[in-house]
Formats: sequence, C-alpha cells, structure tokens
Amino acid sequence: MAEKRFVILRHECPYGYKQGVHWDLMLEESRVLRTWALSAEPVVGQTISAEQLADHRLAYLDYEGPISGDRGVVSRWDCGSYELLDSVAGELCFLMHGNRLSGRAVLTSDSSHSESWTFHVAPAVS
Repeated sequence: MAEKRFVILRHECPYGYKQGVHWDLMLEESRVLRTWALSAEPVVGQTISAEQLADHRLAYLDYEGPISGDRGVVSRWDCGSYELLDSVAGELCFLMHGNRLSGRAVLTSDSSHSESWTFHVAPAVS
C-alpha cells in the first residue's frame, strides 16, 4: 500500500471545551486529514484517549502558528509517513514512520460513542 503523510500538532487552546493543551493526530486520506484530538502527549507503549474531530484541510500537514477564530496555536510535534494496514469498522491499524513515533499504531473506537477512541503505538520491531 502507498505511504501517506501524517502530522501530530501540539495544540494550545485558550478557552472552550478543549481548553489547555492537547495533541491533534492528523492522517492524510484522499483530499483531507482525518483528525483526532489526543488527550495526552503520545508515548510509545501507552494507550491514551482520543476524540475524533471533523476532517481538516491538508494545509495543516505543513502549518504551525495561530488558528483562525482565536482557537489557539499549533506547533508540529511529529510528522512523517504512514502505511494503512487495516481498516475495519471502529478500528484503524497503520505503521507510523515519524521523527518521534515509529511503530504499529491502532486507533480503536468505543462503539457506544462514535467520537470516543483510544490510540496506541507499539514499539517498532527491529
């Protein structure tokens, strides 16, 4: 399968329901970025909660700076490519090749709440 790009942005929000800091995981898919807000800084081997957000523009693959509408500031935390391994209802499995994160990643949906997911990256195998 063809590799696509991903980015993880550190997002500082001044107010609103996402006030504080979270990390936006964005996966290139066709002409958009599928996006999840991660509740904590991603760490290999740890499972963290994630919330699926609306798709974002591809411009965020290369963007750092203020977000329109006074929604905070983003800075690139990691970027690279990924290979989709499997996509079934409620689960995405992919290989990440990033500067900070590399390994087999899994996004799993909580079937009772379609926006609620978990994110886990297993260590890369040598």
